[in-house]
Amino acid sequence: MKDFIISKAQSEKAVLVGLITNQQNEQKAKEYLDELAFLADTAGAEPVKKFYQRLDYPHPVTFVGSGKLQEIKEYIIENEIGLVIFDDELPAKQIRNIERELQVKILDRTSLILDIFARRAQTAHAKTQVELAQYKYMLPRLTRLWTHLERQRGGVGMRGPGETQLETDKRIIQDKIANLKRNLVEIDKQKSIQRKNRGKMVRVALVGYTNVGKSTLMNLLSKSEVFAENKLFATLDTTVRKVIIENLPFLLSDTVGFIRKLPTELVESFKSTLDEVREADLLVHVVDISHPTFKEQIDVVNKTLAEIDKNEKPMLMVFNKIDAFTFVEKEEDDLTPRTHENISLEELKQTWMNKMQDNCIFISAKNRINIDELKTILYERVKEIHITRFPYNDFLFQQYDEE
Repeated sequence: MKDFIISKAQSEKAVLVGLITNQQNEQKAKEYLDELAFLADTAGAEPVKKFYQRLDYPHPVTFVGSGKLQEIKEYIIENEIGLVIFDDELPAKQIRNIERELQVKILDRTSLILDIFARRAQTAHAKTQVELAQYKYMLPRLTRLWTHLERQRGGVGMRGPGETQLETDKRIIQDKIANLKRNLVEIDKQKSIQRKNRGKMVRVALVGYTNVGKSTLMNLLSKSEVFAENKLFATLDTTVRKVIIENLPFLLSDTVGFIRKLPTELVESFKSTLDEVREADLLVHVVDISHPTFKEQIDVVNKTLAEIDKNEKPMLMVFNKIDAFTFVEKEEDDLTPRTHENISLEELKQTWMNKMQDNCIFISAKNRINIDELKTILYERVKEIHITRFPYNDFLFQQYDEE
């Protein structure tokens, strides 16, 4: 099933399509398509053009209007484009209608993310989770993925007039989904045993939007070599490392990054991977302070965390990439609203530190700025949890601190 959607993405030029609606203004639409372009690049495609259309809601037949679809068609013919990617999830009917009109491969945001996950999966656990999500996505869209749907099966051994190939394919997919779910149950049992074998050590989980620097921070704190690169979803398999700060050990896990419009199939399939978040004693929310929409990314992560675990956990907010933060000072007579670009880093620090008290810190994992301060804060947070769990060790910590 791996790479079942983009087979030749390395050489494919793509155009991106998004809507400007009452719920999604022009600025948001552009931000989403910028992220979609990053997703396309991560998958190996080359985004060359972005198309926007203002609509109250997506066209029920072709997502965009007929005039915009014709404009897209003329562009892909003139520029030999083989792939069109839409920023929202498309039902089978829309995909089929758009493909019939454009005569090129059509992807939506969900299928693109699934393709990236399929490429990133390394362990049997992750591969099984991705394959399950892929089949769940495919099931309602079989009419577009198969070309032999109208043929009938009949003859010896087939009761009645036979069944359509579509019904057969659906049954096959449903059987595969059931089998993958059984496999995941077995893998989850093994994972659960592994977590129990770790004992009662304090658990800290790195969480955050995709590509904010969690793996880089993981490598710094644990002195390990977790794969990290400037691509979305570089980390897919959860990594757990033992970290020791001033003779105090704890477990640190690096989890998969979140993203806007994360497919429900993936959230459902990766619930077991996200058990590291559920079982964590402390969450370290890593934020890319240099990103223009970092506040929205924070909201996306917090919303996803609430869906994963209803129990509120202690959280330390780590604003990363202060070395990449840019600031453009406004003119005194400029009456336009202030934006991320013209609010200084010092102002942001004061704002967030006032809001979160001592539960936030500003760092650069890449350039190791304020890492020692972060370690000190982590030590104090982990020590508080450790003492609560093992009260008899309080005296030892007091002795150690006095020395």
